[in-house]
Amino acid sequence: MRIAVDAMGGDHAPAEIVKGAAQAAAEYAVDISIVGLPHVVQPLLDSHPRMQLVPCTQVIAMDEHPAQAVRNKPDSSMAVCARMVKLGRADGWCSAGNSGAVMAAALFIQGRIKGIERPALGSIVPTQDGFAYFLDVGANVDSKAEYLAQFAAMGAVYAREMLGRAQPRVGLLSNGEEEGKGDELVRETGRRLKGQLAGFIGNVEPKDIYAAKADVIVADGFVGNVAIKMAEATAEFLFRSLRDEVPKTLAGKVGGALIRPRVREIRDRIDWREFGGAPLLGIDGVAVVAHGRSDARAMKNAVRVTRDAVRNQLVAKIRAEVGKA
Repeated sequence: MRIAVDAMGGDHAPAEIVKGAAQAAAEYAVDISIVGLPHVVQPLLDSHPRMQLVPCTQVIAMDEHPAQAVRNKPDSSMAVCARMVKLGRADGWCSAGNSGAVMAAALFIQGRIKGIERPALGSIVPTQDGFAYFLDVGANVDSKAEYLAQFAAMGAVYAREMLGRAQPRVGLLSNGEEEGKGDELVRETGRRLKGQLAGFIGNVEPKDIYAAKADVIVADGFVGNVAIKMAEATAEFLFRSLRDEVPKTLAGKVGGALIRPRVREIRDRIDWREFGGAPLLGIDGVAVVAHGRSDARAMKNAVRVTRDAVRNQLVAKIRAEVGKA
C-alpha cells in the first residue's frame, strides 16, 4: 500500500509532518510518498528510505480561498496528492493543510462517487463507553435534507467498516429528542430517514452524544463545525484549568499527584491527536483531512486512518450502498 502525504500542509509543516509520516511507515508497514517542495523536504528525508519525495512547485496557504487556490495552483502539494490517487499512483492521501482546499482538491480532481450529492467530513468523538462518529463537521455550511440523509447513510457505512459497529445507531442532532423538535431542515431530514435507514433512532441532543446513545450523529456542516470546535475548546479549557488551579494549594498538590495518572488516561482518550483525521465521505477515492495543528503524533495517526480506509474498502462500500441511490 502506498499513501501520499502532503508535507506542506499544517501549522507544523514540513518537519512534524515528515516525522509523523516516517513513524507511520515504520509502524504500519506502508510505503509513503511525501509530496512537497524539494529544497525544503528532501533534507528531512535522507534518513528515511521507506519514503520517496514527489516534488511539487506550489503550496496552498491556510488563509487562501480553497476553490480559487486549487484552480490557480495545479501543481500544489494537495493537487499532486489528489492526482496521484486519481491516476492509481497512490491508494490514498492525507493532509493537515487548509481543510477547504483539501476538499476542493479531492472534489475537483478525484470527483464524487456517482449519486452522492455532496461530500461530508466526519470526526471521531469520545463517549462514555467508546467512540462515535459525528458528521458533517464543516465540509458543507449550507445543507439540504437530501444531503443530510446521504450523510447519515455514509456515516452508517463508516461506523460499520471503521469502528466495527455491526448495526450502527444513527441519530440526528437537534435541540430536543422529540420528533417535532428542530428547525425545518432537521424535521425534513427526520421524515426522510424514518423508515428508510436501518438503525435510525431519531433526534438526539448534544448530551446524548457523550452518553453513547448513537454510533453516528448527523448535523448540518455549519452546526457540526461549531459543535466540534466548542467541544475541543471546552476540553482544553478544563484540563488547562486543572493544571493551573490544582497546584495552588498544598492539598491540591498532594491530591493532584494522586490523580495525575487517571487524569492523563482521560486526557489521552479524548486527545484529538489520537484520532488522526477523517476521510472525506463521498469522494471517489480515499482523502483524509487531518487537524491543522497536527504534530508528528497526529500525522502518524492520520496515515493510520488513511491505511484503514483503504484496507476496509470504505469507498467501494459507500459506492455500493449509498452511491447507487
